[in-house]
Amino acid sequence: MQRDKLVQSTTYELRNFLQVDRVVVYYFYTQWEGRVTFESLSDEKFSIFGSTGPDQCFNNEYAALYLAGRVRAIADIQNEPIEDCHRDFLRYLQVKANLVVPILTANGLWGLLIAHQCQGSRSWSESEVELMQAGALALAEAPSIKIDLQPD
Repeated sequence: MQRDKLVQSTTYELRNFLQVDRVVVYYFYTQWEGRVTFESLSDEKFSIFGSTGPDQCFNNEYAALYLAGRVRAIADIQNEPIEDCHRDFLRYLQVKANLVVPILTANGLWGLLIAHQCQGSRSWSESEVELMQAGALALAEAPSIKIDLQPD
């Protein structure tokens, strides 16, 4: 499938360029409920494929921020002011630092493109943020994603 090839190549290229442990696409299949549908890994031990996330933590407030284009760069989950359920979930996934950008289509928030550093904290540079945003935009503009129906 064309979409699968595009998403796999995008996540693979981002992971290699950023030199992170994991890059995933979290797709919203219904309103603010989703799952990891694609991943590129530095090691199979970091796989979270199919993970559904802490749905109780991702609500309308967070969705509105990402709909507005929010980018969230966390250098160290231990020191970042985030909800306990979010921190616990990131710990469960072995995440030490992450970078999250929205995948926005004409229909709204299609998903999230996420880079995970699992082996230590990490400061994210502006160029790394811009690269992730470019990857999310490429995905959002792909015809195979644009035709996906956005949840109600």
